[in-house]
Amino acid sequence: MNPTIRCPSCSSTDLQIFHQVRSIPANSCIQLDSPQEARAYPKGDIDLGYCRECEFVSNLAFDSKLTEYSGRYEETQGYSATFNRFQRRLAEDLISRYRLRGKRVIEIGCGKGEFLQLLCELGNNNGVGFDPGFDPDRTTTAAANGIEFVRDFYSEAYADYRGDFVCCKMTLEHISNTKAFMEMTRKSIREMEQTVVFFQVPSADRILTECAFEDIYYEHCSYFTQRSLSDLFSRTGFQVLNVRTEYDDQYLTIEALASSGRSEDTGSLQNGAGLQAFVDDFPQRFEKKHQHWNKLINDSLSRGKQIALWGAGSKAVSFLHTVDRGSEIPLVVDINPHRQGHFMAGTAQEIVSLESLADYRPDLVIVMNRIYESEIREDLSRAGLDPIVCSL
Repeated sequence: MNPTIRCPSCSSTDLQIFHQVRSIPANSCIQLDSPQEARAYPKGDIDLGYCRECEFVSNLAFDSKLTEYSGRYEETQGYSATFNRFQRRLAEDLISRYRLRGKRVIEIGCGKGEFLQLLCELGNNNGVGFDPGFDPDRTTTAAANGIEFVRDFYSEAYADYRGDFVCCKMTLEHISNTKAFMEMTRKSIREMEQTVVFFQVPSADRILTECAFEDIYYEHCSYFTQRSLSDLFSRTGFQVLNVRTEYDDQYLTIEALASSGRSEDTGSLQNGAGLQAFVDDFPQRFEKKHQHWNKLINDSLSRGKQIALWGAGSKAVSFLHTVDRGSEIPLVVDINPHRQGHFMAGTAQEIVSLESLADYRPDLVIVMNRIYESEIREDLSRAGLDPIVCSL
């Protein structure tokens, strides 16, 4: 514990560093055009600290100057039927429960705009999306005509943009000063206390309990448990309505209303001391998983087996950096055509299509996210491939 370092969420100094990674690519989703550029991409360190006071987890070594969010950032999962079904159900549920019809929707960190377009299309809403990586050529529905996209980070400069519903999916984990960001968001809502706020982040409860090391990477500087997410919202002027997990418990969502003071009614959401044990033995469990994947890869390579990774996103960058012979795995497949032909940050594998994978004919496919395994097995079968499939 270093008394000069404070929790970015609650300002406590009771922090425990439990997981460290050295020299990992500072971005996982940047499109890199050559192996040389991929190997030379900037790297940073991870010192993952757990706050014993509020259960917030953060990278205490994070340097925002190393990260890049631009038109080169390719984050979408929208080419997966599994993900699209989830996203559509989520949009339909929010529209139904909060009567989002003919309303104005604000999305912070809208990516390529897919979820905002769904909310507007299904509920006949209009909206504004903020994201420096938005690509106007990627809009997919007529609903986009009723949406203004601002290719910039959301900030106080846009406080005059008001909405009946404010959503922010998979963005808050990229922000180091989460308290200041939520205070700014609350300030922009002003007196509109019936405005519903919906945020989605990766679940740190799952990362800790399952030792999901593949979900720890540089651009994610902030990791939320149910308790820490609820605590952050209640301390920054929101009344928490609901906190729950989604998508095979990988995502944590929170729904809240702007309030005139701090909400204290979050006791049922607090896990208490339950996570401390998972933090304490995280290094031992990580080492066991590290040994498991090293053995599988070493045995396969030593027998001349062909290996491929499925999924070229952040999990793959973390996995390839973690296993001892990650750079020797020859290629990564991804169904997102915008990733294909680019190269993995750090280890420089080419990202290829399923059609190219059929020419390679792998003996082993390692799936970076288990929730897509059924979909991937179907894709492999249609391509005439029958490799061993293992999922993280």
